[in-house]
Amino acid sequence: MAGKVFFSVSMSLDGFIAPESLGDLMGQQWMELQQWIFPQRFFRENLKLGEGGEEGRDNDIVRETFERTGASVMGKRMFDAGEQMWPEEAPFHTPVFVVTHEKRDPWERPGGTTFHFVNDGIEPALDQAREAAGDRDVRIAGGGATILEYVNAGLVDEFSIALSSVLFGSGIRLFEGVDASRVALEPVRSEPSSRVTHLTYAVHPR
Repeated sequence: MAGKVFFSVSMSLDGFIAPESLGDLMGQQWMELQQWIFPQRFFRENLKLGEGGEEGRDNDIVRETFERTGASVMGKRMFDAGEQMWPEEAPFHTPVFVVTHEKRDPWERPGGTTFHFVNDGIEPALDQAREAAGDRDVRIAGGGATILEYVNAGLVDEFSIALSSVLFGSGIRLFEGVDASRVALEPVRSEPSSRVTHLTYAVHPR
């Protein structure tokens, strides 16, 4: 397979990537965590939020992450939240494979996003995503529990964190329950911007 399997998330300084409750996903803390991405020109264009926006390294990273992604995988919790919040033209524009016990026909959205519901585990979902992605990469979109399953299974090649100067205190930790005996990290790059620090690591078996 030519493409990599990766994830890319925003994380608070104390290690959280989301509030515990889905009802707080658009709350103040989450908005502060994600504040670096909202002004970016590519993000605004992709979600059709209007013209204009910032350009620079943050914007380049948002665009590069989108362009490298040929398919995404997500868990049911993330899909349930997104189904309520995403615009009709969902922002993926590629196939998305949802790991779930729910049996459901594919859900096609305008703009090239089709959600496929996979009932037999994380590896079959990844196999389908790899096939759909071709020579591009597969992004494990989230949420935290799904990312952790893929990390612990040794199925992630690389990840990036946008480290934000926000403290959560509680919520969903990115690496809560990681099998550290099986996972080794290699720093790839660190890129500070005026808003966040972008950290990228390669993942290897320990």
